[in-house]
Amino acid sequence: MSRHVAIVTDSTAYLPPQTMERHAITAVPLTVVIGDRALLEGTEISARSLAEALQKRRSVTTSRPSPEVFAATYREAAEAGARGIVSLHLSAEVSGTYDAAVLAAKDAPVPVRVVDTRMIGMALGFCALAAAETVEAGGSLDEAVAAAEKRAGDTSAYFYVDTLDYLRRGGRIGTAQALLGSALAVKPLLELDGGRIELREKVRTASKAIARLEELAVAQAGSGPVDIAVHHLSAPERADALAERLRERVPGLAELHVSEVGAVIGAHTGPGLLAVVVSPR
Repeated sequence: MSRHVAIVTDSTAYLPPQTMERHAITAVPLTVVIGDRALLEGTEISARSLAEALQKRRSVTTSRPSPEVFAATYREAAEAGARGIVSLHLSAEVSGTYDAAVLAAKDAPVPVRVVDTRMIGMALGFCALAAAETVEAGGSLDEAVAAAEKRAGDTSAYFYVDTLDYLRRGGRIGTAQALLGSALAVKPLLELDGGRIELREKVRTASKAIARLEELAVAQAGSGPVDIAVHHLSAPERADALAERLRERVPGLAELHVSEVGAVIGAHTGPGLLAVVVSPR
């Protein structure tokens, strides 16, 4: 991190490693706890291991990075020459990661602007890329923050999950919403709304739900330049097929990312997740 403004995010951005290296973005890992083992996302636990643990109904929880981890990251960036830091994180509505970063920023050796993007997954990743590209073009700390916040404001994310049970167990969705979905035997479609995961629609079958997910993404993408990410957990065929259809139907498509989510998001959605992030440029 030798640039004048360093970009820090967290492991739930799910940026490809080569992209992070090219743009000098640092990701602070969250932790997944399976049974009595605490494992760092991205290096110590894979999505496949997480899915196996969930299918065996083992206890799975997640936790934020400590303020000390953020403090060490900020200190390292300053020692590498950064005169300011933009620290972009997943929604404070679903994690205490933002709060930990704010605590660490108070004593950092250089100014740190901590941003609650109210996003998760590549919705957060696209914000980090917008900030990094602004810095690479000579932009200031404030301009990088503004670019990330604009990207966040324009970005939408939609999710299909096989069951709401994992979100209910993790407290990421209300019990009433989860029971409603189960009682009617529907397949739920969710969306990020104000940083919270909300039930958007109820669809009768998985195939209809995925078709509806596609329609929502196409409508949101419009005809202008747009980046799209398709996420999944243990559903690579579904993700690839959806991505291919979006490639054909979105005229302004710039970048298309297809990736399996990491253990932290996967712990709260369960296997079978399919998600689309639509991020206009």
